[in-house]
Amino acid sequence: MNDISTIAIDLAKSVFQICIVSGHNKVSKQLRLSREKFRQFILEQAPSRVVMEACYSSHYWARLFQQNGHQVLLVPAQHVTPFVRGNKNDQNDALAIYEASMRPNIRFVPIKSLGQQDVQSLHRMRERLVKDRTALCNQMRGLLTDYGYIFPIGISAVLKGLREILEQGELSGMMQSELNWTLIEYDLLSRRINHINEDLKRYGEQDQQCQNLISIPGIGAHIATAIKSTVGNAEVFHNSRDFAAWTGLTPRQKASGHKSVMSGVTKRGDAYLRKLLVQAARHTLRWAKRNENTNLARWMIDIVQRRGLHKGVVAIAHKLARIIWSVLTRQTVFNPA
Repeated sequence: MNDISTIAIDLAKSVFQICIVSGHNKVSKQLRLSREKFRQFILEQAPSRVVMEACYSSHYWARLFQQNGHQVLLVPAQHVTPFVRGNKNDQNDALAIYEASMRPNIRFVPIKSLGQQDVQSLHRMRERLVKDRTALCNQMRGLLTDYGYIFPIGISAVLKGLREILEQGELSGMMQSELNWTLIEYDLLSRRINHINEDLKRYGEQDQQCQNLISIPGIGAHIATAIKSTVGNAEVFHNSRDFAAWTGLTPRQKASGHKSVMSGVTKRGDAYLRKLLVQAARHTLRWAKRNENTNLARWMIDIVQRRGLHKGVVAIAHKLARIIWSVLTRQTVFNPA
């Protein structure tokens, strides 16, 4: 195995496909291994270049292989698909991962540390809990409409209405009991969300990079921890323009010859992070109205006046993304002047 140059791996839950490529770019062996045999095989190899698709369990394996001296590279999944030739099977997928990793200017996915993985998991769990809580309230709105109860907009209005219905006692005992369990379920979901918020806030207070990000207008502990868990110190991006483009906040271009058409934003990258940046942009507008003496605030107010609120908010989110990259790479706080 001394001629091994690259080990391309198609990850799975139980059965792993390995494509071994020699230093002359020739496939020397294809292996299909179970989980335990796969783990043992990789750890027995001399330090090599290991490429995998950035997908399910990839960060776990990447950390494990790095500890044993391997150079691990994670290829974005969307860049692997075009290189699959022939039928869709594990062997062709592993070979496609290798070919995609050899392309020039490929941007590999940074490997997450355990701390980043923990924080990202908290964000994912919180997002699911918020959706469950919203779905619970919407279901109560719909069901109680058939009983003649209409609630104003807002979750607080639904909770107030449910408590009033329970006090009136006009519904059947069975329905009264279920409404009471609904309030208990809502309270449990809210308590879990608040607990996660406290954990994220505590992490943000202890992490210096998060503190630097919080100095940016509109960026709080929630968004700062999401950015830290997703992109780390943003070293994979060459400049702020690359990072802003990755967030999907840049216009989509369609060009041919001398004709170039710019349409809506690309919506590439992490959808959750993009949503948070847009929310931060809306909050930053309120900051700008209180700090009109700074250049950044004047620019924000001007862009909204010229392009309208919604387009202006997206432009501000794009600007925030560029500022975030600068703060992360320079490892300093934001100076609004």
